[in-house]
Amino acid sequence: MRSLAAVFVVVLIWAAGLLAFAQRVERSTPPPEPAAAEAIVALTGASDLRLEAAVRLLEREKAERLLISGVNREASRADIRAITGAVKDVYDCCVDLGYTAANTIGNADEIAKWARGKGYKRLIVVTSDYHMPRSILEIRAAMPEATLVEYPVVTGPVDVRHWWRKAGDARRLTVEYCKYLAILTREGFLSLGPKDEPAASPATKDATS
Repeated sequence: MRSLAAVFVVVLIWAAGLLAFAQRVERSTPPPEPAAAEAIVALTGASDLRLEAAVRLLEREKAERLLISGVNREASRADIRAITGAVKDVYDCCVDLGYTAANTIGNADEIAKWARGKGYKRLIVVTSDYHMPRSILEIRAAMPEATLVEYPVVTGPVDVRHWWRKAGDARRLTVEYCKYLAILTREGFLSLGPKDEPAASPATKDATS
């Protein structure tokens, strides 16, 4: 009976977390107008609305440069410009395309390398509303020194306001929540890992020799 009760408590906590996750996503949109940052980063995905939103921010001078991370290797610069409807002069001068990322972890690594290479530490992050919590965790893990400003976009395919009504929406949001929990667990274990010992001073070395 105790084992059954423990399982029930775990399931109850997990379900409460899922509801809280869904509410967090729902409350995140529409996002407030962000303050200006050094750069904008957009994560590609199922919808091109992410990229369009990022380009509109760049055209409104919310940052000096934009990285679109995780671009399909078969897509050209002209293809991406056509998809986003970007103003040519702005696109030609200030948009970079990243082709190496194949998933959210790859996006985070690609973003961190790009931002560090250009000396950026304040980033506006653009992705789908349901994808934002996990994206922020991964980018923060890859680049803890950065200040991240969330700009979530309602893109579908999940209707987060009525996600329980359709099996497909419920499944996708649940999977996203589980991935989010997995990252929290991973980062929690990493934080418990062994810490580097401070280097001994010359005086300490003399005293112990």
